[in-house]
Amino acid sequence: MLENGIHLKNIEIEGFRGINELSIPSLGHVTLLTGKNSVGKTTVLDAMRVFASRGGYSTLYEMLEDHDELYLGVDEDGDNILIPDVRSLFYGRNPSHGNSIKIGPKNPDDQLMIDSASADDIGESIQNSLPPGFWDTDTAQIVRVTFRGMKRIIPLGVPLMGRRFNRRLSDDNEIPATIKCESLGPGVLTNQDLARFWDNVALTDDEKSAIESLSFIFGDSIEGVAVVGDDVPRFRPPILLRGGRRVMVKIKSNRRPVPLRSLGDGASRMFGVSMALANSRDGFLLLDEAENGIHHSLQHDFWRMVLRTALANNVQVLATTHSWDCVRGFALASVEHEEVEGLLYRLEKQQDEFQMVDYSKEDLKIVAEQGIEVR
Repeated sequence: MLENGIHLKNIEIEGFRGINELSIPSLGHVTLLTGKNSVGKTTVLDAMRVFASRGGYSTLYEMLEDHDELYLGVDEDGDNILIPDVRSLFYGRNPSHGNSIKIGPKNPDDQLMIDSASADDIGESIQNSLPPGFWDTDTAQIVRVTFRGMKRIIPLGVPLMGRRFNRRLSDDNEIPATIKCESLGPGVLTNQDLARFWDNVALTDDEKSAIESLSFIFGDSIEGVAVVGDDVPRFRPPILLRGGRRVMVKIKSNRRPVPLRSLGDGASRMFGVSMALANSRDGFLLLDEAENGIHHSLQHDFWRMVLRTALANNVQVLATTHSWDCVRGFALASVEHEEVEGLLYRLEKQQDEFQMVDYSKEDLKIVAEQGIEVR
């Protein structure tokens, strides 16, 4: 149950990707993770995505696809095909029997579990739907998802019939409702994502907040924002026009609107995060490398916006960074907004052991005032 905007007051991750065992003892409305490259910060965000979707097929597939964790297989016609490598989900890339993934709060009854399924674990209807000789090949990658006593089978490694096949087999109305979750990577959002976000905030109070986010960069020179175009690419030989929908911004000094993306990565990032916060109402927002594209002088304003909007929209935010300016901006904003629980952790790893170094409100004040290095 959602309690003061908090879906997860803490989280434990076991056997997932590069994490053997990791426990984050407390999660706030907004939690910022810092630490060295490749220490596992992004993996924590991935784990939150999996938990929010209750181990949904689309999330697992997209995650493997995003990380290029695919291998070359052969379909029923003998043609080469890329297949999601389920082994990459498991610690040590070893989904052998008994090696399970566990994600969720400390209470084991509320944890999501994923393990490898064998021929004996699945029902006759699914067994009959699999390609002949499926269990004799390397493509025999089927996982079982368990959550609060409910179970479902997801045959991710089936090339035959592609995604439609997997979705048909993985549908299960008994799995508890998912948690709304938006995930923003380090890069600039695509026009497609920006347009999707805009459709849900247009003509609402959230539209005003999204436009106001641009004032951190451009002051009072922004007169309005609109999404124009359609989703159908247009071809005009000999030039291919990209078409599609675009976010356009009206600036006082310009007679005609200009594309948002032409205003720089910082504008796109600030605007995109603001709209993502609106689209994540009562759910999760995951920000990987939150500082990307935003000038160091704007980090304080950026985090004030995130903290304020997260509280107003009941959004639980988990973000990562390896930027000192981002940490300092977060610390300053957290000290100012004491009504919002903002937590800072440094993730450390030695061999296979993880350690979370946490910073209290008093620590954040010291960080903000004296510039103590915490990365």
